[in-house]
Amino acid sequence: MDWVELTIHTTTMGADIVSEAMMNEGASGTMVEDRADIPDPDKPNGYWEIIDPNLVNTLPEDVLVHAWFEPDERFSDRIGAVRSRMAELKAADLGIDLGSLDMDMVNVRDEDWSEVWKKFYKPFRAGQRLVVKPTWEAYDAQPDDLVMEIDPGMAFGSGTHETTGMCLELLEDVMLKQQVNSVIDVGTGSGILAIGAAMLGAKDVLAIDIDPTAVRVAKENVAHNHLEHIIRAVEGNLLESTDGVCEVCVANIIADVICMFAAPLVSHIVPGGLFICSGIIKEREQDVVDALNAARYTILEIRRKGEWVAILSRRPD
Repeated sequence: MDWVELTIHTTTMGADIVSEAMMNEGASGTMVEDRADIPDPDKPNGYWEIIDPNLVNTLPEDVLVHAWFEPDERFSDRIGAVRSRMAELKAADLGIDLGSLDMDMVNVRDEDWSEVWKKFYKPFRAGQRLVVKPTWEAYDAQPDDLVMEIDPGMAFGSGTHETTGMCLELLEDVMLKQQVNSVIDVGTGSGILAIGAAMLGAKDVLAIDIDPTAVRVAKENVAHNHLEHIIRAVEGNLLESTDGVCEVCVANIIADVICMFAAPLVSHIVPGGLFICSGIIKEREQDVVDALNAARYTILEIRRKGEWVAILSRRPD
């Protein structure tokens, strides 16, 4: 079997956070490479003598977290999700040094891993009407289908991840019941949620991400779907901008960032507007609910798939 090895540069304090993020995204296993794990030769502890004293000099300066992924139909989504999570962690103020969070990828066999996963990624239905179709695949659309042409590249959002699927379902449920003109997609990744919103009838969609790779991929996918007149894909942090107020905001990011965003995001949603959020591992569900309640959102619905949670809430009037 072919495996892709993903390595992230971090610190001793960040190693567990990074390792957990990669396991949450489907890594088959992780390994931490850290100089701090090698005993200090100046402080004998009974077994240092059996370890090569030059070993520490062979280890990298950064702490490296290695993870292994199978390049199956969800490979691109997993790698893109990890990339997105690292970008979010860089932007979040967690009070600790996480290092550069730079990523390296290699294949354990001599094969082009960036293309292998494509043979597994096929068109699929993401709701009642929304259909996700890879740009390179054929699909015989039904009369009511809204077909999204997506090439996620290395950005998060092929639609196969539980969090993306739940966001698309909630977005579709909301927009089939009421007219929604304006949507903001925070942490847009491949742009899949922004594209779904536009196809469901939104007239003005802002797709924003702090990762320039994601923004580039999102712009390409917006162009694939001929939605440049509706969707603006921009690089940046929504909370640092005065631009953008919407009727529905969707954010498929991580629990820590959602908790931090909940209160200030209120100024970017019209009174009574809706907030759809996911990227929440089930152990953090209550933390997000508490943050939303503290910011006076009304929880309307909570959906769960596997280890993941999505929440639909209403901004206070």
